[in-house]
Amino acid sequence: MMNVVLALALVVCCGFSISQAKYDDKHGRQLTLGASPVNLKKPDLDLCNVCYQLTGQTINQLLNIILNGAVVGGCNELCGLLNASEAIDVACNLVCDLVGIKEFIAAIEKADLDPVYMCEILKACKVFDEGDANITAFTITPKQGPAGTEFQLEVDFKTKNGTGTGEAVIEVHTVDHFPVDGGQLMESLDPGSYSIKFTLQTQKNCQQEPCEMWEKGIYNVTMRLCNGECGSKHPHSQLYDTATGSFQITAED
Repeated sequence: MMNVVLALALVVCCGFSISQAKYDDKHGRQLTLGASPVNLKKPDLDLCNVCYQLTGQTINQLLNIILNGAVVGGCNELCGLLNASEAIDVACNLVCDLVGIKEFIAAIEKADLDPVYMCEILKACKVFDEGDANITAFTITPKQGPAGTEFQLEVDFKTKNGTGTGEAVIEVHTVDHFPVDGGQLMESLDPGSYSIKFTLQTQKNCQQEPCEMWEKGIYNVTMRLCNGECGSKHPHSQLYDTATGSFQITAED
């Protein structure tokens, strides 16, 4: 599975993106879950989201830096070794400074490339292992269209006890078997009913080869809601629920 997470923004991979993620809780509020870039200057900074986006983009780099024996005296030095944007450097320093360089390095080593688990180790994201989430509906519209069609995917679910920090992940089983998937951080939620919307762009847009060609045929889709990273073997990880759907590409570009 190809997991691509853009730091401080939404997942965009092979034409797949998260367009909206909101829920109505028992108080009738509507909140957006990570549906806009993080503003690091906001006083109510969402540290869990910042940590998740940061680690999803850089945890492999950070681990390699540490394993290669780089000598770092502080957060600024470690984050400065990243081959990343200025926004990533700022986020790296922010999270590292909050926990301390020793704790930051220890979490990177222990997390074993699992961004959710790392952020839980750093106490940036809440741990709750008694949670649940049951999918009540999973819809894809339209049901068919030519390559280039924008498909809307929506999952509705309920939680009786609330959830831990986890992920909502979509995997598209393509005709040519090219991996197309994406996901969204699902921060710890109170009991209630929730809806997450995704947008799937099927316009061929290959910046490098190979890429998804969106050939004619049936495309099966799997939706997963997870505590922790989907598929992780680390503590605080489990599959809450899964659902499937499909759409058809009727003509190629």
